[in-house]
Amino acid sequence: MIVVTGATGNVGQPLVRTLVKAGEQVTAVSRGISARDMPTGVRHHQADLAEPESLAPALDGADALFLLTSGDFVSAGGSVSDVLDVARAGGIRRIVLLSSQGVATGSHPSTLEEPVTESGLEWTLLRPGAFDSNTLQWAEMVRAQRMVGAPFADVALPTIDPADIAEVAAAALRDAGHVGRTYELTGPAPVSPRQQAMAIADALGEPVRFVEQSRAEARAQMLQFMPEPVVEATLGILGTPKAAEQRVSPDVEQVLGRPPRTFAQWAARNIAAFK
Repeated sequence: MIVVTGATGNVGQPLVRTLVKAGEQVTAVSRGISARDMPTGVRHHQADLAEPESLAPALDGADALFLLTSGDFVSAGGSVSDVLDVARAGGIRRIVLLSSQGVATGSHPSTLEEPVTESGLEWTLLRPGAFDSNTLQWAEMVRAQRMVGAPFADVALPTIDPADIAEVAAAALRDAGHVGRTYELTGPAPVSPRQQAMAIADALGEPVRFVEQSRAEARAQMLQFMPEPVVEATLGILGTPKAAEQRVSPDVEQVLGRPPRTFAQWAARNIAAFK
C-alpha cells in the first residue's frame, strides 16, 4: 500500500493515477478529499498534515509515503519531524519527499528535507523547478480577455510538467533503486512567460496578448495565496534566476527513459482550462 498526500493537487492527482495503472494499492490523502475525486478502488482519507495524528488512520497497511508539504503547512508551523514520527509508528519504511530545486541553489531553506534524510527511513528527494501548471493562474484572464499578465516576460526557466514529477515519484515509491537519491527535475528547455503565453495561444488557435507586470504588482497578487517568505524567494527565482536554476537537468530522462514533456505539450493537454 502506498499513501499519497496532496492527492488532489497538480502532482498528487497524476501520481495516484500512475500508481493505480501500475497495479498498486493506494490511499489518497487530502484536506478536502472526497471519493468522487479518486479513481475506482482508491481508498481516500481526509487529513491535515499540520495535525500529524490525523494522518495515522491512512497508514494502516502501508509501507511507502509520498509527502507533499504545502505553503499552508509551513505557514501553520507544521513539523515534518512530527509527520515522520507518525509515519514510522504507522509502519512506513519509504518516504518520497516533494521538495524544491531552490534547496539545491540556496534560494529555499533545507529545513523540510533534513528531517527526512535524518529519519532512518528509506528516502528519495524530488527537487522540481517551476511547474508548467503555475500558468493556470492565468486561466481566468485568458478566458475573459485573451490576455496574460505576468512579470519578467523574457526570463526563461526550464519549467516542468507535473505529470513528469508524478511519474518520477511513482518510480521512487515502487523501486528501491532510488533510495538515497536526490533528483532535480526540470523540463527539456528554458521557456519564458511570453513564450508560454504564445504556446497557450497556439493551443487555443487564437491570439493571446501579453502584458508585463511590475515586480510589485506580481508580489501583491501572489501574497493573496502564498506566505511572504515563499513569495520573495519565488520572485527572486523568476526574476533573477541563478545559472543552476536555468540549467536543464538530465534526471527525468534518466529515471523515466524518455525526455521530459515540453510546455507546449502541457498546454495542449490542459487547454480546456483556458477556453
